[in-house]
Amino acid sequence: MEPILKVEHMEKYYGSRGSVTKAVDDISFEVRAGEFVGIMGASGSGKTTLLNCLSTIDAVTAGHIYLEERDITCLKSGQLSAFRRRKLGFIFQDFNLLDTLTAYENIALALTIVRTPASEIDVRVRQVAKELEIGDILEKYPYEISGGQKQRVACARAIVTKPTLILADEPTGALDSKSSRMLLESLETLNKNLLATILMVTHDAFTASYCRRILFLRDGKIFNEIVRGDNTRKQFFSRIIEVQTLLGGDNSNVL
Repeated sequence: MEPILKVEHMEKYYGSRGSVTKAVDDISFEVRAGEFVGIMGASGSGKTTLLNCLSTIDAVTAGHIYLEERDITCLKSGQLSAFRRRKLGFIFQDFNLLDTLTAYENIALALTIVRTPASEIDVRVRQVAKELEIGDILEKYPYEISGGQKQRVACARAIVTKPTLILADEPTGALDSKSSRMLLESLETLNKNLLATILMVTHDAFTASYCRRILFLRDGKIFNEIVRGDNTRKQFFSRIIEVQTLLGGDNSNVL
């Protein structure tokens, strides 16, 4: 089976000729449909730059990114917004919900933007709300719900259009431990039940332990890769800590 995402010799440089910084340095990897992949690394390792390039927010300096065998590095500016709407789902650390819309309307807006027939919108919104256990808050506004509920609404908005790839940028960064656990269990459910393909950037070992595979970055390069396989989440967490220790990263988070 062909990978859904293929990154080939990707490089991203910043600066002028006299002072060039290699944020991403010759990275290659693949993600297959239905995978839940984590990207980890210390601050400055290149993980956010990598995510920005995958999301087409930033352009690569060299190399290629293929999504469903389409080279997205060749898309013109006029094609990029349509590509993002149709193929990518985004989960941000700060939720990015519209305060003047209810949870239902925030989710439905994503479908309206991609011109989903009105007859389908209600069914799809309520279906994804059921999966994420937020059916009882659909008529509430963002200021009336908790941070964890806001993030699950954001997840619903990301998945409701059935994107090819969901990109999550530190999705638990603004949540307390209980809300983080609930959100990660929701992402796990989306991955298992709806076969959502998720690529998540995080610095946190607890968050990463919900992934099935993790790529570790250091100085813009892939330093290591581990696969959960038959390990329990607690065992996988321990393996993550071991690699973080080698990287010199923060291993203060515990289960």
